[in-house]
Amino acid sequence: MTVGLLLVSLLTFVELNCENLFDCRHDSLRADTEFLPEAPRHWTASRYWRKLDNIGRAILSCGEDSTDCYIPDLVALCEVENDTVLRDLIKRSLLRNARYGYVMTDSPDDRGIDVALLYHEFSFAPISHASLRVAPVRGMRPTRDILYVAGRVITDDTLHIFVVHAPSRRGGERATRRHRLAVAGRLCEAIDSVRTVQPGASIIVAGDFNDYAADSALAYIGRHGMVNVTARARGSHGAKATYRYDGKWGSLDHVFLSDSLMPRFEWSRVNDLPFLTEPDATYGGVKPRRTYVGYRYRRDGYSDHLPLVVRLRLR
Repeated sequence: MTVGLLLVSLLTFVELNCENLFDCRHDSLRADTEFLPEAPRHWTASRYWRKLDNIGRAILSCGEDSTDCYIPDLVALCEVENDTVLRDLIKRSLLRNARYGYVMTDSPDDRGIDVALLYHEFSFAPISHASLRVAPVRGMRPTRDILYVAGRVITDDTLHIFVVHAPSRRGGERATRRHRLAVAGRLCEAIDSVRTVQPGASIIVAGDFNDYAADSALAYIGRHGMVNVTARARGSHGAKATYRYDGKWGSLDHVFLSDSLMPRFEWSRVNDLPFLTEPDATYGGVKPRRTYVGYRYRRDGYSDHLPLVVRLRLR
């Protein structure tokens, strides 16, 4: 958040799937052996620290626009492994002087990946948080918990934030659709609980839903008084969404605002600054500059998803 009477009333919210932000040490309780030095990906300490700096640079760049440069206030992260990774990210990477704190889940996901919320200590003061377990339905493996965080912003209002990473489409979209609907159902139960205590609550829901804007799980969330403010978000350098597969752009990442927050919504965009993308030699245009293409490591890779940026005016 920037300084000044005008800018202090603005809040910048970022969502980013980090593409496998693992440390390079084995957790005996998790299936994380793919990201170890001796594994086929050769995930070494030097690659790990490079990845942290790259994610830090991606986050900081979300605060750059044509008129100013500022630090994003809140950052919802998907595909982060553990506390070690988050501490290294905010204390030992390019973010070390950004004054971020964090809250994260500890999920039963087989690979050990979780979601987290970074918050700038001058912009947001957490009051409470919880890791919301999603009960598996038939054929569904244990998935990521939903992160819930309530906190106060500079106007002394309370903001309720949910961070989601829904199950993937592996096995087919139709076969796994009920898995993502189960996450959406658990999320909406929690939203209803917040509104029971605080009618008209200011709520943000963000994350990687592994669904597109018109899909049934997102439609279900929309019917619970939440508005997808990033459904039409685009970049300024060729990106038409946050994710590109077989040459087709589509956003699996989304940010929803409660009806009560909509009067404060200013804009949303995809951050596709040139260093975050690369030419798509097969289909033309650009695509996200990811860390791995198959098992081929790229030192200058960031993520297979581009960041989403949402701007709110608090006053």
